[in-house]
Amino acid sequence: MAELLRMPEVAAGSTAAVLSGWPVPEGASFHAGDALMIVETDKAEVDVPATADGTLIKALVPTGTEVEVGSPIAVIGAPGEEVGDLDDLLSGLGIAGPTEAKPAVRREVPEAEPTTESTASSDTALPPANGRIFSSPLARRLAREAGIDIGTIQGTGPGGRVVRDDVNAAITNRPPQPAPTADDPTPAAPSLPPSVSRSTPPSVGAAFEVVPHSRIRRAIAGRLAESKQTAPHFYVKGQIRVGELLALRQQVNADGEVKISVNDLLIKAIAKAHAQVPEMNVIWTSDAVHRFHTVDVSVAIATEGGLVTPVLRAVESLSLSAISAQVRAFSEQARHGALRQSDLEGGSITISNLGMYGVEEFSAIINPPQAAILAVGTTTRTPVVAEDGNLEAADVMTLTLSADHRPVDGALAARWFAALRESIEKPVRLLV
Repeated sequence: MAELLRMPEVAAGSTAAVLSGWPVPEGASFHAGDALMIVETDKAEVDVPATADGTLIKALVPTGTEVEVGSPIAVIGAPGEEVGDLDDLLSGLGIAGPTEAKPAVRREVPEAEPTTESTASSDTALPPANGRIFSSPLARRLAREAGIDIGTIQGTGPGGRVVRDDVNAAITNRPPQPAPTADDPTPAAPSLPPSVSRSTPPSVGAAFEVVPHSRIRRAIAGRLAESKQTAPHFYVKGQIRVGELLALRQQVNADGEVKISVNDLLIKAIAKAHAQVPEMNVIWTSDAVHRFHTVDVSVAIATEGGLVTPVLRAVESLSLSAISAQVRAFSEQARHGALRQSDLEGGSITISNLGMYGVEEFSAIINPPQAAILAVGTTTRTPVVAEDGNLEAADVMTLTLSADHRPVDGALAARWFAALRESIEKPVRLLV
């Protein structure tokens, strides 16, 4: 029995979302759990799975449009179901026709483009569904910048979707361009991709590239600007000896199959500190402070499209191997744009680690509505004063806690930082 598929509320409290793609072409069947649609929210681009087996009879909304939650976006039916008169079916469902669906606002990210004979050769181009190539916004941008037709790239994502790795592989395997010949000593200037705009204002004279804001980048900018404007930040910083922590990591990795990172150990240490100082496990709302019963920690992961912060749930009850496996899974999903909206919601604190880039210390902006974020620097070999008063070399890491002064006082943050230091400098407690 045919029925309407409506835009789901993929983000709690959201009123609209961008329909980024249809991995399932019209007329094709799908199974429960398959990616039925790709929806872009303020935080990430996520695949929305089908809840049951069925057939995508008709898409009512084109890709690249913003749709209100609850608005009809497609007609779906039973597996293998065929429709004789589509207009009668739409009329019976209360839809006047596909072209009369509620207008949606175009988003900033360009949508997938149909292939033509002039842009894709018949022996290399993929046969698109209904003239469209399904690809992520990042993949389309990378292909345009490299001057590669997206229609010539074999997609390995869900439903044959072209993702970043596919474009990078096409760039790597692209044959080299022929060098100019002697008969043409003054070669023409290379053509620029459509997304690159070169302008030479009289007062500047330098070429530049215009990169339109994506929905995610706008959201990141808005949320962090709001955080600095509305949350009174204060900072607690300290240098912590991590020699025993590094030794424990080496021992655990030597005996175990799952390789534990320093970041995994720090996530566990945060959970220990929250358990000891539960007043830090909070968020601020306009009506009250919410104090949580489990420690949910967000992990900052950098992607080509922007920073995402998936949440590890109940970290206090997870083993180090479970933490490591979950972080690795989140990193892989973030790289392929497969994080779910539910993965990005919640948590009272975020960990942001720039140590792998050689950054010694930094101060991070709180991810609202959370109450704190811990900035992690690199480990350095530093002279320190030992208990006997002599100088000795030690492995030291600088940690900076940014806290929201509304739910967290300075003394509270200091107590929490002391608990964190104890867990890191005496790391055997992380295994208990």
